Amino acid sequence: MPEMPEVETVRRGLIPHLIGRRISFVDLRRPDLRFPFPDDFEEGLMDSTVETIGRRSKYLLFRLDNQMTWLSHLGMTGVWTINADGEGKHDHVHIEFDDGQLTATYTDHRRFGFMDLFATDIENHHKLLADLGPEPLSDFFTPEALKKGLHNRRSPIKTALLDQRIISGLGNIYVSEILHRSGISPLRSAADVAGKSTRINSKIELMFEQTNEVIAEAIDAGGSTISDFRGVSGKEDLGYFPHQFTVFNRESESCNREGCNGTVRRIVQSGRSTFYCPKCQR
Repeated sequence: MPEMPEVETVRRGLIPHLIGRRISFVDLRRPDLRFPFPDDFEEGLMDSTVETIGRRSKYLLFRLDNQMTWLSHLGMTGVWTINADGEGKHDHVHIEFDDGQLTATYTDHRRFGFMDLFATDIENHHKLLADLGPEPLSDFFTPEALKKGLHNRRSPIKTALLDQRIISGLGNIYVSEILHRSGISPLRSAADVAGKSTRINSKIELMFEQTNEVIAEAIDAGGSTISDFRGVSGKEDLGYFPHQFTVFNRESESCNREGCNGTVRRIVQSGRSTFYCPKCQR
């Protein structure tokens, strides 16, 4: 599934093509994706102009000049492509801009993605966005916010970091990397990592720093290119962060932390694979 850095890469790829362009034609090839398209979806997009393209967690937010926000979630295999022919079997949404001078096609062969359209002034209260926690690299994500989110939570730290109410945008791949770089075992409870004191401890400080660092590196690399992720060019030309993986998908390989001769282990937590080094992650 595309994680937040991949979605940010898509957002940045769409901006130079779509900002300031007027939607002149909308073709929905089916009534639904993961969920049905909202009523009057096509009418709500028609003749509107894309003013900004934002992102919250893994949601793309196309803000239109008719005071509506068009939300797009890529699911597991969703792809936006600029100027494709739009005739593929899994091309489910085809949009033309400026009377056909530009096109954007949404392709999703597993159809786990979805879209919505709602008034921009209720964006912060939308059911999918209202409860999201602070996002890495934002002013709202601080060591204090991280400690508060983990305080008194008895679930494993790995599970807690995947809770979008605590930190939004983190996915399975990057949490494994963050915990390894921070030297924290995924088996420790979130409460134990946060500590009982009201002071910010060294583990929280380090995990905060590594969260921002891992996400920044992944965005710079264009994501992870796990499975079917593509950039807006339609080519599999993005995603070099796997070359920087320290533990993810490295089961039975030697830990590459300096001075550690441990072996990377894979376990399953809440139905998701966790990769970690039991020697240097405590």
